[in-house]
Amino acid sequence: MPMPFTYRHASEEWRRYLKNLRERTLIDSDNVLYTATEGLFRAFRARVPPDQVLAFGDELPAVLRAILVWRWDIAAPLRPWCPRAGIDAEIRALRPDHNFAPAGIIDDLVWAIRQETRQIDLDRVLMRMGPEAQALWAPVADQTNSSTRS
Repeated sequence: MPMPFTYRHASEEWRRYLKNLRERTLIDSDNVLYTATEGLFRAFRARVPPDQVLAFGDELPAVLRAILVWRWDIAAPLRPWCPRAGIDAEIRALRPDHNFAPAGIIDDLVWAIRQETRQIDLDRVLMRMGPEAQALWAPVADQTNSSTRS
């Protein structure tokens, strides 16, 4: 079997993800975009059983998949779902002294991550999850600068 595309082109896929997110949010810092991405994945995996998180990860490009599972305590008890604004607050609370992600970043992250997946496959995996997970990852409008709106 040949090497999977996502392994051979991991850096290009990651750079494209950052570029798309940067253009959508007007956030120039890769560090802010990375931290926000990690925050979303941490909030998601804290509420979903590990087997479902891993199935979700199988649909992500290599670098996003690695961020999804990095330093994950799979034995931690699952947390209850909260409103979307609560997830957004959790994202922004990761590394609070250095995290400058604006409120509403969650919609930009979901949009950008979905751009990097085969959406039919991602949706197939999400259909096996609860309605809260499906709602979190529901498609977001292709609107530039959504997190910078007032």
